[in-house]
Amino acid sequence: MSEKTWYVAVDGQSVGPMTLEELKTGLASGKYTARTMVFADGMSGWTPAGEIAELGAATPSPAAAVPPVPGAAGTMRADEVDYEIFGEDMQFVEIELDPGESVVAEAGTMMYMEDDIEMETIFGDGSSSGGGLMDALLGAGKRLLTGESLFFTIFGNRGSGKKHVAFAAPYPGTILPMNLAEMGGTLICQKDAFLCAAKGVSVGIAFQKKIGVGLFGGEGFIMQKLEGDGFAFVHAGGTLVEKQLGPGETLRVDTGCIVALMPSVNYDIQFVGGIKSALFGGEGFFFATLTGPGHVWLQSLPFSRLAGRIWQAAPQAGGKDKGEGSLLGKLGGIGGFLEP
Repeated sequence: MSEKTWYVAVDGQSVGPMTLEELKTGLASGKYTARTMVFADGMSGWTPAGEIAELGAATPSPAAAVPPVPGAAGTMRADEVDYEIFGEDMQFVEIELDPGESVVAEAGTMMYMEDDIEMETIFGDGSSSGGGLMDALLGAGKRLLTGESLFFTIFGNRGSGKKHVAFAAPYPGTILPMNLAEMGGTLICQKDAFLCAAKGVSVGIAFQKKIGVGLFGGEGFIMQKLEGDGFAFVHAGGTLVEKQLGPGETLRVDTGCIVALMPSVNYDIQFVGGIKSALFGGEGFFFATLTGPGHVWLQSLPFSRLAGRIWQAAPQAGGKDKGEGSLLGKLGGIGGFLEP
């Protein structure tokens, strides 16, 4: 049997291939830790090195590998929330909060909340514990770079029993519950996909390092980065498709159809090809190329495409009322002028 090839996720990029011995050497030297996400042939997805038996002997001591103690300055463990998603085409998520738990959401997404749920508008995402005003301002500044509002809204349970608050999708599609703890703690998503998350999840920015991606990638230089160990909820338009890409496997996608991807997936831009296809093919000049390993989530109905079709049909854009395809429909359009 041939030896497995291994990959390591470093700063959102896939490093490898490498042999098992090379990976063990990196772990023993402290270059990688027990929390470093690794992938090998036959594995279902990225996994912390400390959870893989083949690497156990080389894993550094817990003191060198564990993250800072939850609750220490500058860190915060996300609240553990329960949830239920309702609906098919126009979904909403209902989140159950124990006393003292909170959820942070985009302004204007709340559908309903029970008594004892208190609402508070804050700078940033509230993920920094004990950081003071400066950290709050920095968090709010990240929101400006993604083109979003400076403020988040926090919904907290201040009562003595379980309470519920619900958040609705902004347009037809699917709400995705993302357990960041099972994804290595980080998820990259398009800037308008985020709906809500357990308090403690950080909503930051992910700069695209390649100039071509920034100029022609549809999402610009900046996408949102969700970090933490709790649940985050993102919204995909239309029908959702989830793909698992193997190492080196590439998928070409319309730039607007990307919802989210793991940081190990490489995101680049490719020219469509011939000038005739680019001008008359109706698919634009560029594709996004996603190269594994890692998961990607795609949507069939980007909001920009939906908005474009609505605008084309609007009278101010030259659209015409088709009157249900009948003569009476067309006559009905002038009915208002015939009334006394």
